[in-house]
Amino acid sequence: MADGIKDKVAIIGMGCTKFGELWDKSPEDLIIDAYKEAMEDAGIEKKDLQAAWVGNHLDDISIGRGGIVLAMTLKLPFIPVTRTENFCATGTEALRGACYAVAAGAYDLVLALGVEKLKDTGYAGLKETGNINMEGTLGRFTSPTRTAPGGYAMMATAYFAKYGLSPEDGKRTLAKISSKSHHNGTLNPKAHLRREMSVEDIMKAPIIAWPLGLFDCCGVSDGAAAAIVTRADMAKNFRADPVRVKAIQIAASSGEELLYTDFDYAHVETTYRAGLAAYKEAGIKSPRDEVSMMETHDCFSITELTEYEDLQISPRGRAKEDVDAGFYDLDGKIPDQPDGGLKCFGHPIGASGLRMVYEMYKQLQGKAGPRQIKDPKIGLTHNMGGTPPSCVVGVSIVGL
Repeated sequence: MADGIKDKVAIIGMGCTKFGELWDKSPEDLIIDAYKEAMEDAGIEKKDLQAAWVGNHLDDISIGRGGIVLAMTLKLPFIPVTRTENFCATGTEALRGACYAVAAGAYDLVLALGVEKLKDTGYAGLKETGNINMEGTLGRFTSPTRTAPGGYAMMATAYFAKYGLSPEDGKRTLAKISSKSHHNGTLNPKAHLRREMSVEDIMKAPIIAWPLGLFDCCGVSDGAAAAIVTRADMAKNFRADPVRVKAIQIAASSGEELLYTDFDYAHVETTYRAGLAAYKEAGIKSPRDEVSMMETHDCFSITELTEYEDLQISPRGRAKEDVDAGFYDLDGKIPDQPDGGLKCFGHPIGASGLRMVYEMYKQLQGKAGPRQIKDPKIGLTHNMGGTPPSCVVGVSIVGL
């Protein structure tokens, strides 16, 4: 019976660019910056790499597609390079490919990198496309509820209704989530948005799709992040504090939530299933007691609220109690978004998954500066791409 990759591979180097509206940087510049930091952190040279994976969602790199994107930019010496794309789990998918290859014994030392230059593409919530979208329909999103904010606003109202939250209480809970992340972002020089936002200011912000206001939504940014992966039994040859991979799991919606009317729209079944698989692989029995910190996919504040429950940290319908108690704050029991999250970094799609792991890596090594969490042991990252009833989810778990 397959036993997964727990403790078979380790991360020995990571790099992450500053995220933001990086008009003075090309995608190639971002790739190089993340790569250089990761290589210097690992203390290795280009000739040591045996293979590489690159995550990029929108084909926004001018020099080509596929593995050429990475190989030509970094002048890699004719090694195998694989491009991954899996919605917002694209960066996690790149890391998963690298980790599985090392765990399988195919390679000893590999690179995983995610990059996206969204600002140059004009990408926004009402992007028009001539391709088949993830729900299987052709053309653009024409219904008012078929934007990303519209779809997640439906989730917010469904959650409020199911668990008896008044509009005022529900909106205040969401505002507390965003305010917490904005505070954390002020402590991170690599974040895009670095300003404190009070709960009251967030609640008074212009509405995008009720009940979601401006500060309930993450922004559009550019960025890149990278990891160097090796065999766990080799890791301490490179550094004294490698970070071991405990689990990486991907789950894709089966279609049952989208196509049947009994889906409650107040949770994401795919997140729950991906979490179950990751916890099993990592040997975690009680997530609320064993997970030290998280980076979850806060594309909207309601998404983060439901993730607390879908990942089995908060009991169903009671995440508000934990939010009110500061459970997920930087000084709480399980801090979520210690680096500021998508809320403060934005979401350059191919990079986000690896950016999340970068924060867990630095926290576990005690190198997170003023946002350092006390004595963390296990970090969890979560990506979600798509809509609540039709999505791809990636969950990674790392530790010492």
